[in-house]
Amino acid sequence: MAQQPRAWQRMLSGRRLDLLDPTPVDIEIEDIAHGLAFVARWNGQTHGDFAYSVAEHSLLVEILYGRISPNAPIKWRLAALLHDAPEYVIGDMISPVKAAVGPGYGELDDRLMAAIHIRFGLPAVIPVAVKKQIKKADRISAWMEAVQIAGFSQEEATKLFGKPDSDVIDGLSIVLRTPVETRTDFAARHHVLLKEMP
Repeated sequence: MAQQPRAWQRMLSGRRLDLLDPTPVDIEIEDIAHGLAFVARWNGQTHGDFAYSVAEHSLLVEILYGRISPNAPIKWRLAALLHDAPEYVIGDMISPVKAAVGPGYGELDDRLMAAIHIRFGLPAVIPVAVKKQIKKADRISAWMEAVQIAGFSQEEATKLFGKPDSDVIDGLSIVLRTPVETRTDFAARHHVLLKEMP
């Protein structure tokens, strides 16, 4: 009888996360912060001395979401911070690769996201309207990243991601920091938001 391929990963916290059947009890914010701080956006094709990490991107998306939806409950700010959290174990695949992999990637991502949400007191699936606003913040972040660190012209970035309103991005700029700094800030922001949730 053939042995099933291993579908779990040992986390630095000691947790064993089953990727096919993830449970909230095996999710730790320290593992997420660490993993995301070492996953590069844009497949690492960015200017600077450090990769632009998914953790750094997530911090920016949470800020942008707060500007787009200033009266949103804290729990949706937390959802914005965690919007790419499954990438701490499955990596950041660029859209063309996701399309090539097919629906299996999306199903894996959805299962992990549901477990992450439940672990931190969010509904397994967030409302469509909230998801759309987080996606809007995500696209604004992508535009900023494309123009500021990925070598795109504003025209090219606008064709791909749409032109953000200037008041939403006013005063914000892409920051490249060490993974340790980003990991620390991501975990700290998560703890602040979790503490402020009713």
